[in-house]
Amino acid sequence: MSREENQRKQTRLASYVMLGSVLLLLAGSWIGGVLGLPIRFAFLLDFIALGGFAFAIITLFRVWRSRRQDGE
Repeated sequence: MSREENQRKQTRLASYVMLGSVLLLLAGSWIGGVLGLPIRFAFLLDFIALGGFAFAIITLFRVWRSRRQDGE
């Protein structure tokens, strides 16, 4: 596998994680409102989504640095 393919896979993974985090947050908030769950579950979903966003940002930063080192 070439370095460029690996960078594309990491970028794609980061985008899927961001999309999944947003969908989880939106669906979880909606379900929590419908079921009347306590607010602590909303905070739990927020922290899970923040973890997903942090993973994606770190992954994209690493890809960006790798591309700068390659001279692209």
